[in-house]
Amino acid sequence: MNHQTNRVHNQLGLILTPGTQVVTLVEVHDGERMLHPIGAVAVILKSPTDLEHAYRVRFIDGFEAALKSHELIMLAKYKEGDIGDASTIETRHDLYARVIYRCVIGSRAYGLETEESDVDYRGIYLPPAKLHWSLYGVPEQLEREATQEAYWELQKFIVLALKANPNVVECLYSPLVEKRTALADALLEQRSMFLSKLVYQTFNGYVMSQFKKMQADLRNQGEVKWKHVMHLLRLLMSGIHVLKTHEVQVRVDHRRDELLAIRRGDVSWENTERLRKELHVQFEDAFRSTTLPERPDYQRANEFLVIAREAALEGDLP
Repeated sequence: MNHQTNRVHNQLGLILTPGTQVVTLVEVHDGERMLHPIGAVAVILKSPTDLEHAYRVRFIDGFEAALKSHELIMLAKYKEGDIGDASTIETRHDLYARVIYRCVIGSRAYGLETEESDVDYRGIYLPPAKLHWSLYGVPEQLEREATQEAYWELQKFIVLALKANPNVVECLYSPLVEKRTALADALLEQRSMFLSKLVYQTFNGYVMSQFKKMQADLRNQGEVKWKHVMHLLRLLMSGIHVLKTHEVQVRVDHRRDELLAIRRGDVSWENTERLRKELHVQFEDAFRSTTLPERPDYQRANEFLVIAREAALEGDLP
């Protein structure tokens, strides 16, 4: 079970609304007298327009005070403590040492990189069994923004792959692999179990929804993000290839010039839309004729996860 997903939302910069119960992180005084100690409960009466100003709160005895955002915390958040707190868990346990698979995704994996392209790392980590079973749980994902790294917890990764999540599926087929343990090798040998006709619904649906947003951007702002346009078209090409060959083609060298021209904005929106519609038609044709199964192999995926969980009982990384 992942405890982190059940935690109270605590978005950075969020302004709490009137009526929210809070706990004080400072003593509250009336002149020289301390009326309420650290940890007292109050209710927000009035919220500020920004975090530079104070909240107006009322305590159970009717006393009101002005407190800044760093001087209080939501009661629900306070009660959670460290339970399921990803940052605390990462600090206490070196979960990055539990990475079993690391690869490069994005433009460099696709063969579409430019001089400005970052190196984006993705992969899988396997938490130690004791931590997974503990009260604190494990984070679904580890992220290091400074180094462009992100690693999914194994079960989360498998679930996303079974749903044909494009980023996860392509991660399994990346040509640029930097780390793979024996357990990761076993997963890669079975990666075809994740491929099914769901690729059509997932890839197609995502591209259609994103292009709808882009059409709105074009109407409202007069421009679109051409890099995003390029990657959406590449995703359609990838989906067609999966349905036809039962393999995920990550590198697109044969269409590199065409896609980079779109990224530069050298292709008109009308021609881009025409290409997209042509690719949708090809995708539908491939869907009708594909011999991929209706659904991925849930049983094999589950068997692999159980084996991995058993391996996590050992001290060494499997």
